[in-house]
Amino acid sequence: MRFDHAGIATENAESLAFRYEDIFGCDIAHEERFGDLRVIFLELENGYFELLEPQEEGTISKYLENNGPGLHHIALETDDIDAALERAESAGVELIDEEPRPGAWGHQVAFLHPKSTGGMLVEFVEH
Repeated sequence: MRFDHAGIATENAESLAFRYEDIFGCDIAHEERFGDLRVIFLELENGYFELLEPQEEGTISKYLENNGPGLHHIALETDDIDAALERAESAGVELIDEEPRPGAWGHQVAFLHPKSTGGMLVEFVEH
């Protein structure tokens, strides 16, 4: 597996994207509306920042309400998401997604519960 991105919850993805462009010298690689979110990916040399801005009530708006802006999850790229889920489950990890589902950029994604991963929400991504 390889690091793919860090998902960051924010109230204003565009403003944070401009800030990160200034701070880190990264450019916007992709932007889309995905479900109840506006998603902006900023390209780094070895991965992305994924900025998650809620457009309506949903998971990220609730997260912001409870925790404020900041790191929401980390994502690891895998060539075989089904095998990655199987391995995690056999290691005793509680799965949020037992089956992969569509994610941003048309990738397949699945999440692991933070209770099983030391408090970190982990996403598997298959490009």
